[in-house]
Amino acid sequence: MPARVEGLCGSEAYEVRRIESHLVAETLVGGDAADAGNQGFRILAEYIFGGNKGARKIAMTAPVAQVPAKIAMAAPVAQSAGPSGHVVRFAMPSKWALETLPEPNDPRVQLRAVPARTVAVLRYSGTWSQDRYDTHLQALESALARDGVKWHGEPVWARYDPPWVPWFVRRNEIWLAVD
Repeated sequence: MPARVEGLCGSEAYEVRRIESHLVAETLVGGDAADAGNQGFRILAEYIFGGNKGARKIAMTAPVAQVPAKIAMAAPVAQSAGPSGHVVRFAMPSKWALETLPEPNDPRVQLRAVPARTVAVLRYSGTWSQDRYDTHLQALESALARDGVKWHGEPVWARYDPPWVPWFVRRNEIWLAVD
């Protein structure tokens, strides 16, 4: 639930929002943001559409969240980490508990609790392009810096609409955890 409008990113307002603790099904996928989002969506959709022990269906919720991840890459002598993938998440409906969610058939799907946090949110419409994301992330970071708001961690890209929704009315958000 929105706390209040805190400032402007150009002509767009950002808000500070409290996100309560919740459960997610998530998967770690490689590739750029668009490919990772598509691949992760398919993996998680399979889980909620019955690809689990008991073949139970789980209601789809919004948004689908995506976070850049550092995936350790094996090297001949050592391991190095680089920005080479994304964690894609579906929030689970609140009626479920971690103990009652069906076990995924696919080992790439992990279930976990996400702790409550406060985030600065910039909402925008339009396509799911990396350029639009980068432009809006930069605007949010600049507005927070200007307003003296400290943030930490990786940004979350939240997408609310299915691909068949016209691009000009799609709801997208970028979340940055704030202190």
